[in-house]
Amino acid sequence: TNVSVDWDFLIKIFQTVWHSSIEYFNVNSVTQLSAIKGYYFDYSGTSMKALTMKKVLITDLYFTQDDLYKIFADMNIAALTIAESEMIHMLCPSSDSPFRYLNFSKNDLTDLLFQKCDKLIKLETLNLQKNKFESLSKVSFMTSRMKSLKYLDMSNNLLSHDAPDVQCQWSKSLSELDLSSNQLTESVFECVPVNIKKLDLQNNQITSVPKGMAELKSLKELNLASNRLADLPGCGGFTSLEFLNIEMNLILTPSADFFQSCPRVRELQAGQNPFKCSCELQDFIRLERQSGGKLFGWPSAYVCEYPEDLRGTQLKDFHLTELACNTTLLLVTALLLTLVLVAVVAFL
Repeated sequence: TNVSVDWDFLIKIFQTVWHSSIEYFNVNSVTQLSAIKGYYFDYSGTSMKALTMKKVLITDLYFTQDDLYKIFADMNIAALTIAESEMIHMLCPSSDSPFRYLNFSKNDLTDLLFQKCDKLIKLETLNLQKNKFESLSKVSFMTSRMKSLKYLDMSNNLLSHDAPDVQCQWSKSLSELDLSSNQLTESVFECVPVNIKKLDLQNNQITSVPKGMAELKSLKELNLASNRLADLPGCGGFTSLEFLNIEMNLILTPSADFFQSCPRVRELQAGQNPFKCSCELQDFIRLERQSGGKLFGWPSAYVCEYPEDLRGTQLKDFHLTELACNTTLLLVTALLLTLVLVAVVAFL
């Protein structure tokens, strides 16, 4: 921790560790001082399993990138972390890599990373959050040759999908994908892994869930919190959905038939929306009573926003009479009263 070191000595430190009994090596806050140059690194006979490097500062401005990145790309370990280091590139390994876990979070990586790379065949977890990725389709092509990839974190990037005619190609093994805090709209559903089980789209710009999208038959958890949705999505494309988070959207009056269209949903998080307390909301409140506790955060997270005189009232305390909400019943009642009044006047 807190090391200032020449390139040659930094590599010698790694080489010494590689031929020791050390299995887990953490390097934090390192300033590399001298010129970077090519180096033959001997990876043989190591006990190393994981290397973590954070806050690495490269002071050399003119060097061949391959001299730097090749050392790390060809490491014969299961887990590698290089984070918070302003890294702009990483090479594809020279041969089939034993990497199972890669964490390159909080860097400056772009869509060029691992394009056409077929050496990461054992990689299961890839964390690329807080970088500078822009194209969702290129991210999908990046994973297409990662035969074992299960979890991918692309949160807090600059991702969008503005090429509807481009067919995305995701790794078939990918089961969990985090796309939260990007610039994605509803077109994202045209570029989602078919076999995905857990999908996080929190904090994007999604206004609806298109009905004609590809079916995600394996999807069990969907997070759509902090978007721009005006209603609860149906489960036409999510036949296996069990958990849905749709908090902090723009839902005034949620559909009351949600649990009928989504029979497998065990938990719905729909709180902290600007609910409009009116007759239309009565059915949704009734739904909560019938659902048997499927609404997460009830009752504290479910509060009236409109009309102004009811603002702050919890939905459980909001009640309107059947007469006030049933137009037909109201008309029949008014007609009967009118007839009774006419009859009384006629009799008198």
